[in-house]
Amino acid sequence: MNRTARAFWLSSPGEGEIREAVLPEPGEGDVVVRSLYSGVSRGTETLVFRGGVPESQHAAMRAPFQEGEFPAPVKYGYLSVGVVEEGPSSLVGRTVFCLHPHQTRYVVPASAVTVVPESVPAERAVLAGTVETAVNALWDAAPLVGDRIAVVGGGMIGCSVAALLARFPGVRLQLVDADPGRAAVAEALGVGFATPGDALGECDLVVHASATEQGLARSLELLRAEGTVLELSWYGDRHITLPLGEAFHSRRLTLRSSQVGTVSPARRATRSYADRLALALDLLADPALDALVTGESAFEELPDVLPKLASGEIPALCHRVRYTDTP
Repeated sequence: MNRTARAFWLSSPGEGEIREAVLPEPGEGDVVVRSLYSGVSRGTETLVFRGGVPESQHAAMRAPFQEGEFPAPVKYGYLSVGVVEEGPSSLVGRTVFCLHPHQTRYVVPASAVTVVPESVPAERAVLAGTVETAVNALWDAAPLVGDRIAVVGGGMIGCSVAALLARFPGVRLQLVDADPGRAAVAEALGVGFATPGDALGECDLVVHASATEQGLARSLELLRAEGTVLELSWYGDRHITLPLGEAFHSRRLTLRSSQVGTVSPARRATRSYADRLALALDLLADPALDALVTGESAFEELPDVLPKLASGEIPALCHRVRYTDTP
């Protein structure tokens, strides 16, 4: 079996390269995975790419199989789908998801991979990490039947949240984004769409995922009295201002953070990380979620593609990376 691989590294902020890697010999309980696809989460990964992870968050932002340190050189990523070539007989030949950086082959403990259900194509399974974030967010938010809800920010995370909320009975739901082009994605997900100025107010819950202070301020404006904004955006090293004067206190509004790094307190006693990821993969059986994959390129193209994703030259929600059969 070929024990070499190639991996994408951020060599310095704004510049990436593909490096050769020698794989370790798999031990008992390890698996060798040959990559089929990986996904670039445009928000987090482009922030990492430009060197925007604040020093205080270096430990919190580490990916499970990251090598190197922020800001660079670092091998980063967490949306990998591949096929098990070696390992326990129950896994050999199975398609699996792993929180691994962009690499043609890798060796990880068998416990680090999750089998992709047969109902979910490998191409769509790269969305598992993002849908897992949406699951955790909704455990935090605890929406109710019939709620009036807005999701502000039609990026990868916001669209994933909206796709899951679209399954809740009786909700009034809008995806809100400044880009009218996101209306087509909302339609594919079965969700209403509005620009910020046209969004419906008096919301019980607003999920904010635009990573802009304007979006967060508008989220507060869309609430009813005693409503809640669930903040999913991560701003990295940026500082934002927020109108917490005005009617924030008199209307008793709530601003609450949510982060996928820990299982929501609402389910922590009964659900593990593995349970949460398995649920996300089951939810990916819905073909409507294909709308979140907005581009694809070959692994070899990543050094040229990531700068364009970071600059917005290539607009994307999730950008999919495909791999050939050999490293």
